[in-house]
Amino acid sequence: MFTGIVEELGEITAVEMLDDACRFRVRGPVVTENAKHGDSIAVNGVCLTVVEHDGDAFTADVMAETLKRSSLGALATGSRVNLERPMVADGRFGGHIVQGHVDGTGTIIERLPSAHWEIVKISLPAELARYVVEKGSITVDGVSLTVVEAGADYFTLSLIPTTLDLTTLGIKQPGDPVNLEVDVLAKYVERMLGYQGSDQHNGRDSAQGGTK
Repeated sequence: MFTGIVEELGEITAVEMLDDACRFRVRGPVVTENAKHGDSIAVNGVCLTVVEHDGDAFTADVMAETLKRSSLGALATGSRVNLERPMVADGRFGGHIVQGHVDGTGTIIERLPSAHWEIVKISLPAELARYVVEKGSITVDGVSLTVVEAGADYFTLSLIPTTLDLTTLGIKQPGDPVNLEVDVLAKYVERMLGYQGSDQHNGRDSAQGGTK
């Protein structure tokens, strides 16, 4: 599990295309410290497994399904990426619950700079809109953020200088894709309410059936 607090801004140093996947080599001195084969590292919000590591870089395989459902397929040599290691048991919970399982992608629509922060507007897939609420949490390219405005097909964020300086959200421009992971708690609540409604419906049917 991650928390959406990016540890460092890394860089893709090589991309190897495979038959039905690709292999990234990622430079990240902080996240590779004490890394070992099989460890998890979130790359732009996508949980990837370390295949090899050497010095300040690691390699990770990305299967076709991940390339299809995330923006990782748009990465190339030289691309900057947000990196985060999983949260340790005694660590600070600085963001919110982030699984590293991307729900979909959005696109930067516009950026509105101001004196001390920047408003960023991002498109929102229709199937994810019900999980996004004003002042709720959302993960964008692996960054835990608070929603300012939630529209039917977009949402906005207010980004402070630290976020702009230390993550990819400071360099992405209108038209660029971003990975989105909605709050998993919202999905669990929806699922449980769905089962509750189904149980009530089944109980009603049973009761009615018993009177016939």
